[in-house]
Amino acid sequence: MSEPIEQRLKALLARVMRVDAGTLGADASTDTVATWDSLNHMKLILTLEEEFDLAFDESQIEHMTSLPKIVSVIEQARA
Repeated sequence: MSEPIEQRLKALLARVMRVDAGTLGADASTDTVATWDSLNHMKLILTLEEEFDLAFDESQIEHMTSLPKIVSVIEQARA
């Protein structure tokens, strides 16, 4: 996983989900973050689009359910 993207994502994820960034592991996902519900997922997507100057399509958004998957989608979108 790309460290700079991962670090930025952890900070954004923590802010959107209202959790301490230190509690987010490299495997943070919808299964491990209690506040990661559908509303916060969409807030996260909008935040990521703004932060990384990207626009995600529906299939990407549905796939972005964990920190590693989000990193993968962002790296592919930037390639």
